[in-house]
Amino acid sequence: MINYVRSEDAYGKHTKKHETNLRGLSSMPESSESQRVFGMDARTGRWVFVILGLVINLCCGSIYAWSVFAKPLEQLFHVGATESLLPFIIFLATFAVVMPFAGRPLDRYGPRLLTIIGGIIIGIGWILGSMATSMGMLSITYGIIGGAGVGIVYNCPIGVAGRWFPDRRGLAVGATVLGFGLSPLITAPLARQWIQVFGPLTTFGYFGGIFLVLIVLLALPLRFPPDGWKPKGWEPGRAGIVKAQDLSRNEMVRTRSFWGLWICYVIGTLAGLMAIGISSSVGQEVFLLSAATAASFTGIFAIFNGIGRPIFGHFVDRSGPQRTAMLSFLIIFLAAGILALGAGTGLTAVYVIGFAALWLCLGGWLAIAPACTASFCGTKHYGPNYGLVFTAYGVGAILGNLLAGRLRDILGSYTAVFMPVAILAIAGILIAYFTLKPPE
Repeated sequence: MINYVRSEDAYGKHTKKHETNLRGLSSMPESSESQRVFGMDARTGRWVFVILGLVINLCCGSIYAWSVFAKPLEQLFHVGATESLLPFIIFLATFAVVMPFAGRPLDRYGPRLLTIIGGIIIGIGWILGSMATSMGMLSITYGIIGGAGVGIVYNCPIGVAGRWFPDRRGLAVGATVLGFGLSPLITAPLARQWIQVFGPLTTFGYFGGIFLVLIVLLALPLRFPPDGWKPKGWEPGRAGIVKAQDLSRNEMVRTRSFWGLWICYVIGTLAGLMAIGISSSVGQEVFLLSAATAASFTGIFAIFNGIGRPIFGHFVDRSGPQRTAMLSFLIIFLAAGILALGAGTGLTAVYVIGFAALWLCLGGWLAIAPACTASFCGTKHYGPNYGLVFTAYGVGAILGNLLAGRLRDILGSYTAVFMPVAILAIAGILIAYFTLKPPE
């Protein structure tokens, strides 16, 4: 006898699925009281999905260790600062472009299959990157193929966490993407050591093989909760959580809230991704640190990037997206001002404080934006909606790193980039104040 379950997808459509379907749902919907996850009560067991997502994001977030590769690649291919940032920029842009298209397949096929496919593509991109003979070839293999794989994978663990945690969405999503931010803490020092021994290209190959295997294995347990599941004793509207109206993508783009969030996201990611792309180079060129010391600080900055996600996610849950966004822009303004005015002193403390704050706020925006999207537009169409919002990430990556690279090549220093960032942060405060409100 074939058993079916009646499930509700992210669009609110009720469909019949075989018990062994790709969404990985249990064979029959269970009540909040009887649902078991990994052999535990659902309220406890659901945290395992957060841990799985965190480790998957550790693999995906290795892009944030790019600044460790930049100098060796400049020397290997005899290119300038702008060219050495191209694979990084193209990776992030491809990541942002592909992610919106992964929203509907995620809702249709579930997180398990999409994560496996994306993990394989990520591994292939890194491995092919190890065979590159030019920066252009590396931009295609690592940048486009690897970036596309991350674009497919990224929203899968976020979607899982968001649906298992309707009561603590900001914290759960922030903790899930924590791994993306923490990744350089592990991958940057490891990449530096392997680059010294094997060279940058062989290091790409080693990382690719490891990421492929890990992501595929970690994807196997991922699944969405059964239709109608909610934590025992929790109801929408309690503890300050208000049920959002469910807006489709077409409805969302007609609201002022969407455009305000999108522009704020561009500014937040422009500052943060620019900092990530140049942090090691600035440490060596402006603050005269050794390559090893700069790589070590990159690992420290990764901690701030990682903890920024659950911290700012918690702020969204408690204070709302508007106040949280304004707080992040205030921090960005202060950090950029410190770096603009203090870089000439050569004080290592200026470097550490400024870049730690910028990395922290980038992590914050990777929690603010998805939580804000769900808060304003609901979760019924969350996959396509956040995919569109996430295009701001790609725009911020391109603008921030092209700005930094061109100013470095033209003026001979990275210090000139920080004052424009400070001005943009002020604009972000004003935009957040006037637009980040629930759409009417």
